[in-house]
Amino acid sequence: MAIVTLTTDWGTKDHYVGSVKGSLLKQVPDINIVDISHNISPFDINQAAYVLRSCYHDFPDGTIHLIGVNSDASPKFPHVAILIDNQYFIGADNGIFSLIFDKEPDKIVALEIIQDTEKYTFSTKDVFSKACKLLSEGTKIDKLGFERNELTKMMSFEPVIETDSDGSVSILGKVIYVDRYENAITNISQELFYEQGKKRPFKISFNSFKNLITEISESYSDVSVSEACALFDSNNMLEISVNQGNAGSLLGLYRDTKIRITFDS
Repeated sequence: MAIVTLTTDWGTKDHYVGSVKGSLLKQVPDINIVDISHNISPFDINQAAYVLRSCYHDFPDGTIHLIGVNSDASPKFPHVAILIDNQYFIGADNGIFSLIFDKEPDKIVALEIIQDTEKYTFSTKDVFSKACKLLSEGTKIDKLGFERNELTKMMSFEPVIETDSDGSVSILGKVIYVDRYENAITNISQELFYEQGKKRPFKISFNSFKNLITEISESYSDVSVSEACALFDSNNMLEISVNQGNAGSLLGLYRDTKIRITFDS
């Protein structure tokens, strides 16, 4: 049974999700459809990329991931099908895939699929679902269009390492995602933290450096209720949270808020 996931910015108020699911079921009746999220902020490919890259590894080989976020095609940003890590991804090549993957895909194919309608505003239903049907029937990805050599690149902000005159080292990063609980996930990895920290004392600061955290917790309950903590999440990224509280609104942590970690010299 084919597994197909949906990641979109459509919400659940309108007919869009139901229409795509109906189209998929009509073409592949025994398909297993999994909703990853329909609450991506409109047109926000950075948010969509973070959500999908955080969970696609949990799916079995052969899974087909459809991305309905900013999915209109253009000569510059064509619709593509991608094979990587034994899974398929279908969406517009607008930079989102360079944010999802840390390596080059095994295959990139620009889709050449004839629509059954002359409307071009609902590509997830009219194009992506047909590509999904072909892949689920065993059609090789190469048969869906013509091969492309590379993806459109979108530069993501990488943490910066600073060394002060006194020998102290700092990692300057930022918040890249705020989840439903208003936990603030940063772009600072556990590997980078320990590589630069070398087990030295440290301070995590943000918002004019008035807020300081000096320990890494193993769980939220390591601190008192309503107290701020820092820990590494399931993706090994630094997360700033408030135990049973909302770090985003309580601490003023939003996407792109600067985060500084300073290690003692």
